[in-house]
Amino acid sequence: MTQLACFKAYDIRGRVPDELNTDLVYKIGIAYAIEMNATKVVVGYDARLECPEIVAALIKGLNSQNVQVINLGLSGTEEVYFHTFNMEKQGVDGGIMVTASHNPKGHNGLKMVSKGARPISGDDGLKRIHDRVIAMDSDLLSAPAPKSIEHHDKTAYIEHLLSYVDIKTLKSLKIVVNPGNGTAGLALKKLEGYLPFQFIYLHESVDGTFPNGIPNPLLPENRSSTQKAVKEHKANLGIAWDGDFDRCFFFDENARFIEGYYIVGLLAQAFLKKNKGATVIHDPRLIWNTIDIANTLGGKAIQSKTGHSFIKQIMREENAVYGGEMSAHHYFKDFSYCDSGMIPWLLVAELMCAQNIPLSKMVDAGIAAYPCSGEINYKVSDTKKVLKDIRAHFSPLNPTIDTRDGLSMSFDNWRFNVRVSNTEPLLRLNIETKNDQNLVQEKVTEITHLIKN
Repeated sequence: MTQLACFKAYDIRGRVPDELNTDLVYKIGIAYAIEMNATKVVVGYDARLECPEIVAALIKGLNSQNVQVINLGLSGTEEVYFHTFNMEKQGVDGGIMVTASHNPKGHNGLKMVSKGARPISGDDGLKRIHDRVIAMDSDLLSAPAPKSIEHHDKTAYIEHLLSYVDIKTLKSLKIVVNPGNGTAGLALKKLEGYLPFQFIYLHESVDGTFPNGIPNPLLPENRSSTQKAVKEHKANLGIAWDGDFDRCFFFDENARFIEGYYIVGLLAQAFLKKNKGATVIHDPRLIWNTIDIANTLGGKAIQSKTGHSFIKQIMREENAVYGGEMSAHHYFKDFSYCDSGMIPWLLVAELMCAQNIPLSKMVDAGIAAYPCSGEINYKVSDTKKVLKDIRAHFSPLNPTIDTRDGLSMSFDNWRFNVRVSNTEPLLRLNIETKNDQNLVQEKVTEITHLIKN
């Protein structure tokens, strides 16, 4: 059977129009409706220039199967998640977000969930939708498309976000906010009136040409404008988002970028203090800080494979209150186990106000105890051979080896995880040590040499 290149491990994503186009999206809408047995579906889309025509094709496909569409318009992925689970009792069967997140211009895609905002990926229905598209009957393609579109108010979403913090305890903070010309600014404008914070906006206009670069603050070259503004305005905090704002990235009052790993630890700490003995979920790339915090607070830290579908599944199985990935995805039980790019910064701001200390002081101890490399990406032609060579190189040192997600090798005072990306043709490396920043760089150099040779 022919394989469509735009179907990935977790979602649909590809170049427009050669990998993803309106004809294909129309078929995907039909296949989704049939496979999910859907009658009412939430649809939203981000700033990308291709979105209007892709959304029109998607809605046409859904409508052809008599599916009523609740159209959120320009929005974030988490808004689709929220309205899907929040309106389940009103008959909503699923949600589809049209977005390519942080991918290059000219790319687009679809993130799909079923009832209750449960992820549709791999074995959870994405392959069946793929196969149904390939084998689609021509009679389906000619079916009439009845008008069935309802534009939906977003007030309930904003009210839900505000429920995570005690507004009375919040104080006046000066916060640099950088939506990167994505859709985060639309949500911030709605939140702003309820909060005592002073927002300093950067790149707030929704602009699919991305005049200030693709919104991906994981790339060091995309951080400078936020850092400059934090310094210039003497802000208490800086926050930047990716295009569909399901991830947020933090800068402390000194304009230092805070690796997502330490935000996972900070939020795990906040939830475990409020929920004694609770469980938190973390990914395998960087783990020691999160485990240490959970053990100290009498909680339980459980490792999951990297990726939102794995994290959400284990959170449900373990009844976890929070889950976090060092890539800046944060998941919340009360958000139907979905990830949000708005809830994390609200919680961090609340912690800063409640404890009356800056973000730097909240994370410095974790950074010193467990310094890390941050994620380093390599383009590799034969990933299996590279992983085999790395394992052979370090195995004589008798490390603890974990192959559940890539290759993790742990030694007395350092560890690493190297894994193949599920979404891009890359090998991803993360290293952490115990109280030894110099060792981080030493091991980065050593493993980089192995990968490149």
